[in-house]
Amino acid sequence: MREIVVFSGSVHPELSAEICKALGVELSGVHISRFSNDCLQVQLQANCRQRDVYIVQPFVPPTQDALMEMLLMLDAARGASAAQITAVIPHYAYARSDKKDASRISIGGRLVADLLVTAGADRVLTMTLHSPQVHGFFSIPVDHLTALGVLSDHFQGRDLTDTVVVSPDLGNAKTASQFARLLGIPVAAGSKRRLSDDKVVIDAIVGDVAGKKAIVLDDEIANGGSIVELLDRLEELGCVEAILATTHGLFTGKAVARLRDHHMVREVITTDSVPSPKDWPEVKVRSVAGLFAEAIRRVHNGESVSSLFDGVDPAHGSPRGSN
Repeated sequence: MREIVVFSGSVHPELSAEICKALGVELSGVHISRFSNDCLQVQLQANCRQRDVYIVQPFVPPTQDALMEMLLMLDAARGASAAQITAVIPHYAYARSDKKDASRISIGGRLVADLLVTAGADRVLTMTLHSPQVHGFFSIPVDHLTALGVLSDHFQGRDLTDTVVVSPDLGNAKTASQFARLLGIPVAAGSKRRLSDDKVVIDAIVGDVAGKKAIVLDDEIANGGSIVELLDRLEELGCVEAILATTHGLFTGKAVARLRDHHMVREVITTDSVPSPKDWPEVKVRSVAGLFAEAIRRVHNGESVSSLFDGVDPAHGSPRGSN
């Protein structure tokens, strides 16, 4: 591990420190400053020459600063003659911009992928992309981790009688089905139409939820609009309560106000892929630092990363993947 150098951006240094602790390496320093014209400048404060460099930064608010810090750190590492540079992006926010669904609209997910490569990334390590096709936007290797195992561990030993996993939309139903298999319970899914960034309509729920408790699984919860809409439909169909489980608990905008005191919500579980909401301490956070650390160790040693998920998620595990 002596040839591994890990740097962190400014938005989530706690996760970077936990990853380094699990790896048994020191988190190297980064000096980030801002010129009077508001331009950012980055200086890496550790030797990178012929080292295996990992730069950790989820893209969370302030998202544009987080992205620019990552690009500048990648450029600095490349200029410092790093042997290999991996962009570790626990939350790739631009994955939501993955298709042309309106005239003259940008596809941010692909553009940001190109920017990362241009800046100097040789590899990307990320988790639970909002859209699987974003993986294909990159011209460099991508290791795509899943938090399904980490989240399912939270429920081990619990009595899940009369409990069902519910996906807010049919697009996430495959992942929800895999999560339900890990827990040994049935699955249901909402039929969702998005009207705007913060307005959705769930027309129906496919599956039996009457008289049952729901574990609502979503890849991310941002402003909470989809979740509130889903909770309303679940209650109408006779669901008695809900537990929210998500990889990326962003809880932006009105999310905390919408969800914290909602009468249907019994518990909220997320991971530390993004910073936890400071105004909602009751949220239960499962750490993915050990998972990222093990993936980094395997990348460094030329070992399989996908085998981490054997028996957890076939989309990530062997034999389909060999990264």
